[in-house]
Amino acid sequence: MKKIEHIGIAVKDFAASIQLFEKILRVPCYKTEKVESEKVNTAFFQKGETKIELLESIDKDGVIAKFIDKKGEGIHHIAFEVEDIEKEMRLLTAEGFVLLNEKPKHGADNKLVCFLHPKETNGVLIELCQEIKK
Repeated sequence: MKKIEHIGIAVKDFAASIQLFEKILRVPCYKTEKVESEKVNTAFFQKGETKIELLESIDKDGVIAKFIDKKGEGIHHIAFEVEDIEKEMRLLTAEGFVLLNEKPKHGADNKLVCFLHPKETNGVLIELCQEIKK
């Protein structure tokens, strides 16, 4: 793993949350994107090397909606950048970690992603992400 790529935050009110984080971070949102496979709208901010991703459910039965219903708004996941996502998935599986998807899938911000089950990671949802090379 190379570094923390971003921290994902689940939010109820996307527009208000974008304005809030623009004020907190004093930088504009650099990208919004709908990720149909995950049933979310995403908004990204970058301050130095640190990136924040806001996640709003676009489906009342979506993962983010369920998360907010159960735990409220807040930190949803921590994403780590990896060089080779498939290799990392094999290594972590060999170490006994449970992956939430068997193959990398397309995520937001031009990334391949895979999640580790939070029951295996002290309750923290971990995302592996790899930049898709063009």
